[in-house]
Amino acid sequence: MKLVMAIIKPFKLEEVREALTPLGVQGLTVTEVKGFGRQKGQTEIYRGAEYQVSFLPKVKIEVAVPAELVERVVEAIAGAARTGKIGDGKIFVLDLERALRIRTGETDVAAL
Repeated sequence: MKLVMAIIKPFKLEEVREALTPLGVQGLTVTEVKGFGRQKGQTEIYRGAEYQVSFLPKVKIEVAVPAELVERVVEAIAGAARTGKIGDGKIFVLDLERALRIRTGETDVAAL
């Protein structure tokens, strides 16, 4: 099992969800986060004054999937989240040692 974590632009969330659904991904966790990478933030103008915004709003998606589905999930997220501009985000894949569905007691892949 793997945990796929993606940091993307907020307006791409629905497209990513739609790309994952046909792959059989039944659930995902979404968290609103802030951060910066190579962009180093951006400058915004508010009421005539210029402000440096260091942390940009992003969305973090976490999806637990069977190992054999990882490449297709990563490709689907990358394709749906890509704008071609700086700040598109990152995808991380981590090993997932164990999973347990609390309601039924199912474990590992059956719990996904």
